[in-house]
Amino acid sequence: MCSKGLESTHGFPLQGQLDGQDYQDIISNTSDRSQKYAGCEGCRRQSQQSESDSWSNEDDDMPRRISILPRSRAFVSEDELIHLINFKPSLTGVCPRTGIRGLIQGLQSRIENQEVLKEFMALEHVKPTDDCRTGKAQENRDKNRYQDILPYDKTRVPLGENNGYINASYIRMKVGEEEHFYIITQGPLPSTMADFWQMVWESESDVIAMMMKETELGKVKCHRYWPEPPHDSIDLANFHLRLDSYQILEYFIVRIIEMINKQTEEKRIIRHLQFTTWPDHSTPKLAEQLVKFICYMRKAHRTGPIVAHCSTGIGRSGVLLCVEILLSYIEKDLCFNIKHVVRDLREQRFGMIQTKDQYLFCYEFVLEVLQKLQAMDSC
Repeated sequence: MCSKGLESTHGFPLQGQLDGQDYQDIISNTSDRSQKYAGCEGCRRQSQQSESDSWSNEDDDMPRRISILPRSRAFVSEDELIHLINFKPSLTGVCPRTGIRGLIQGLQSRIENQEVLKEFMALEHVKPTDDCRTGKAQENRDKNRYQDILPYDKTRVPLGENNGYINASYIRMKVGEEEHFYIITQGPLPSTMADFWQMVWESESDVIAMMMKETELGKVKCHRYWPEPPHDSIDLANFHLRLDSYQILEYFIVRIIEMINKQTEEKRIIRHLQFTTWPDHSTPKLAEQLVKFICYMRKAHRTGPIVAHCSTGIGRSGVLLCVEILLSYIEKDLCFNIKHVVRDLREQRFGMIQTKDQYLFCYEFVLEVLQKLQAMDSC
C-alpha cells in the first residue's frame, strides 16, 4: 500500500456474511450546485432532494405487493456468498501495504477538519464539458426525469440506427490495466421504459444495479419497469420480459429476468439487483453492505456494461460506481485519489456524486475498509 500523502488511498480485504431471506422475512423486519444548465431552479432543488431523502420510511406499496408473492427460490448458496467477500488485495501491486495507520489518521484528520467539504465545493465549480444539446432538444424534454440532469452529447448512449435519445451516459474508468465500463442512467419513466430495455439489449448488458426504491417518502422515484408477481411478465413493442426467479438477500433483491427479442426470438438472461438499504451514516455496517452488493454484482456480470441507476442517475448510482472503482484500486494495491476519481466521473456525466454527504461517504467508506484491513493485519 502506498503512503504518498493524504490524497492517496490504498488496499484492503473485507470479510463478512450475507444472510438470505424470503419476502415474508423482509416484511417482518421491515451544496448548492452552480448553474451549469439552462434548467429551472425549482428543478434543481427537486433533483437534489430526490437523492437526499431518507430511507427510514418504508415504500408504501412494497409491503402490500410483497405479501402476495410466492416464496422465493434460493439460487445463491450461503457458502458462495461468504466466499465472494473473502477476497484479498493483489500481492503484485505497485504500492506495498505499508503505513496504513498513518493513512487512517490522515483521512480522519481530513474529515474532521472539513477538508473533504472543501474538495467537494471545488468540484462543484468545475464547469460542464459540453452543452448537452440532445438532451435539451424540445422533442427529448419529456424523456428527462429532471430537466437539469442531462447526459453529455459526447458520452450519451444512442438508441437504434437513428441514434435515438435516452438520458443515459457511458462511463469508462481505468484502474491499472483494467477498464471499468458502465452505463449510468436515470430511473425509467413510464414513457421511457421501452427505451430502457432497448438500451439494455443493444448494449448486451446482463446486470442492472438499481440503488433505490420505487417510492420514497410517498414520492414515486422510479417507474416499476421489471416484471413482478402477480404480473410476472411484461409485453413491450419489441421485447417480452418474464420473471424467472428471485431471491431476497439481507441488503438487496436479486431478480432473474428472461428477455426475449420478439423479432429474432433470441433469449437473454438479465440479473436485476436492487439495493434495498441505502447506507445511513449511523449504521456501522454500511460499507460492508455495499461491499457484499458489489461482490455479487461482479460475480453476476458477464457481458456488456453494468447498467446502474438511481432516480437522477448521478447520486446513489454515482456513489456505487465510485466505491466500486475504489475497491478495485484497493484490491490491486494501487494508489488512487478520491477527488480525481470523482472528477473523472463528472467529466463523463455532469454532477456525479450529487451531494456533499455522498462525497463524504466515499471517504468514510475507504476509511472503514482500511480500518478493517488494519484489524485483520494485526491478527
